[in-house]
Amino acid sequence: MFEKRSWIQLPRNVVIGHGVIAETGTMLADLHLSGVPLVVTSPTPKAIATDRITEQLSYDPPVELVEHPRFASVERVIERARDEDAGYLLGIGGGTVIDVAKMAADELGVGFVSVPTTASHDGIVSGRGSLPSGGTRHSVAADPPMGVIADTAVIADAPWKYTTAGCADIISNYTAVRDWQLAHRLKNAEYSEYAGALSRMTAEMLVGNADSIKQGLEDSAWVVMKALVSSGVAMSIADSSRPASGAEHLVSHQLDRIAAGTALHGHQVGVATITTEYLHTGQDGNWQNVQSALSNIGAPTTTDELGHTTDDFIEAMTTAHEIRDRYTILGNGISEAAAREAARVTGVI
Repeated sequence: MFEKRSWIQLPRNVVIGHGVIAETGTMLADLHLSGVPLVVTSPTPKAIATDRITEQLSYDPPVELVEHPRFASVERVIERARDEDAGYLLGIGGGTVIDVAKMAADELGVGFVSVPTTASHDGIVSGRGSLPSGGTRHSVAADPPMGVIADTAVIADAPWKYTTAGCADIISNYTAVRDWQLAHRLKNAEYSEYAGALSRMTAEMLVGNADSIKQGLEDSAWVVMKALVSSGVAMSIADSSRPASGAEHLVSHQLDRIAAGTALHGHQVGVATITTEYLHTGQDGNWQNVQSALSNIGAPTTTDELGHTTDDFIEAMTTAHEIRDRYTILGNGISEAAAREAARVTGVI
């Protein structure tokens, strides 16, 4: 008997483009969310975008400032939302602030709308949240946003490092999908052809446009935001982070444990993608295209550029399999010699 079933949660409205932050009020009305929202933001996004949004509303919503996003921040947002009897949450800011709002909304059982002011990672639209905790990062499942407003003019003005980190996060879909397929073949992990194809196509789109992704260009913000949305949708279709998270993410999480705060998550993921792609495809494989694309957009391609030591990166490579029970090209662990060889051949160290 055929017994498969799937419940796919996707954003209902996604609005991307120049000046669309002025349409936030219209979109909120179109979503028919009840009650007054609690606005979750941080100091810089509040100055850049929050006031422009609240001016569109016929009421003055409460605002919760999150300066150092942690799991404790989620608890504070939940408490404030209950005190204010908030009907839904409106997250305005970078990826971690949006993750705080997303996790809190999921716990409260209320709707959530995402207004990213940077393009740092695909969490702005996905059903996953990731926050620092105890010297590392923890990722948890949460409902994706009901709506997304991504103003490319705002995002193009954000510090370039966040955009390059978002690009690197998307490019890492190459190895994430390879790892997912490997787990399907060797461990019978459930695999979605559609989600895998969409995720890989998203990475290919970004690599193919890497030469034209330049700082300050709103066209570049447009390309990156479309890719981030596509990646988030792939995860929602799969009901898993598998389409966008493989060995390269495990290495990044391990780097956070070893030397927390050294580099942006997306940048760590990008460098790890170079070495894990080498492990998948060999010396003449696709890792060179990955490296070239990262270099073209100005993202780090070496441990020196990340700010990590060679020893820290090798330790992360050889111990990343311990992070979670997810089969990848790292298997049950690779030797220090193999990790050094991969990092040396690819120029990562």
